[in-house]
Amino acid sequence: MYMQQSDFYGEIKRVVKSHSATDNDFINRFSRGDISDEEFKRFSIEFYHFTREWPEILAKLLVSTENENDAYELTGILVSELGSGDSGKRHELLYRRYLRSIGFKPEELVKREQLSTTKGWLDGMREYFSSDHAKALGAEFALENMAIPMWDKLLPGLKIMKERKYKDMDMLYFTFHRELESTHEDAMENVIGVHSNDQKEQFISSAKGMLDLEEKFWLGLADRK
Repeated sequence: MYMQQSDFYGEIKRVVKSHSATDNDFINRFSRGDISDEEFKRFSIEFYHFTREWPEILAKLLVSTENENDAYELTGILVSELGSGDSGKRHELLYRRYLRSIGFKPEELVKREQLSTTKGWLDGMREYFSSDHAKALGAEFALENMAIPMWDKLLPGLKIMKERKYKDMDMLYFTFHRELESTHEDAMENVIGVHSNDQKEQFISSAKGMLDLEEKFWLGLADRK
């Protein structure tokens, strides 16, 4: 038995958009600017680990993708992350500009030990993306479709922090990604296709699992009471 693409897409998108990965205590406080300076710095450092490792993680999914049409869409996302042919526009470099603008030296952060919740999130991505194709796509779908709600929470908080203390903050990495993400969502809709009920269950299960890890990542950024 098969579920048509439009029905399945609507169901999985509702699962992703309603998940607390983008509606939790830390990211909601961040959006209001209700975070300490240490929490802001912790976010900036830990999110850099994600930004730096993301292309390598995404490449794992591409390598394990059997369908040529799916691989085509995923290649587009990866190429975009790497600057679309211009190595000077690689997304990590935009984030390095952000880090320097708030007083960090990116080269000193590359080998910095990650929080356990950050490492769990990134290692979880690698595990999902190297697994069964339906599970891998479910995890990637979750990440791409939670991105817009995430940017919409981060941008207001960043603007508040810029006005409050970090006057020279370079926000291009964040504003650029907010504009870009709609194309990534479209690409992931194209790779869903028609799934059997068994594939559907694997897809949804891995999407939820990926988002559970991301929620832990956000909550792990909070100050310890």
